[in-house]
Amino acid sequence: MKEFVSESVFFGVFITLITYETGMWIKKKTKLAVCNPMLISIVAIILFLLTFKIDYTVYNEGAHYISYLLTPATVALAVPLYEQFSKLKENALAIMAGLIAGVLTSLCSVFAMSKLAGLSHELYVTMLPKSITTAIGMGVSEELGGVVTITIAVIVITGIVGNVFAEGICKLFHITDPVAKGIGIGSASHALGTAKAMELGEVEGAMSSLSIAVAGLLTVAGASVFANFM
Repeated sequence: MKEFVSESVFFGVFITLITYETGMWIKKKTKLAVCNPMLISIVAIILFLLTFKIDYTVYNEGAHYISYLLTPATVALAVPLYEQFSKLKENALAIMAGLIAGVLTSLCSVFAMSKLAGLSHELYVTMLPKSITTAIGMGVSEELGGVVTITIAVIVITGIVGNVFAEGICKLFHITDPVAKGIGIGSASHALGTAKAMELGEVEGAMSSLSIAVAGLLTVAGASVFANFM
């Protein structure tokens, strides 16, 4: 199996798509938030690689082609935002305040937890971009001297947690306004959270899409400042 995978350029893509589609099927059947397709795909791929003793680098030689779709997919999120542009104009100040609050909360929480855990500066800056999309977060981490591979893992985990728990948290704190839901979810858990926001409604999805871009830009500036705190 190891030889077959190493000789097949697109085997990584095939495994990734199969496991993700399996996750989608399980999610539809169970309707449980914890059965997130990406989470299922990640666990299945890890088990596959461990079972057949396949190095991650071998798998990634083919699978990395999927990452090329990340940037256009993120840009495509502008479509629902355009469709809800009137909502954006009506709530411009509240939206900006919410985005700033979301970014500051993310950066401050990383700083506080890093202090409590006694993390090194390298690991601290690695986690600063945890709540923004991978395309931006990788650049931020590299620029600040973090470990990019760990940053990617932290961003994915943050997104999955947001996707799984976003709806429950909104219900727990009685957050009913669609604009507030979208801004909160998007600024906390980027594209994966936005996928959940789109399930909740068009306005939620549009506001969450906006959060990905604006929160990303605010985090680029904020992370550079917070990086000096440790």
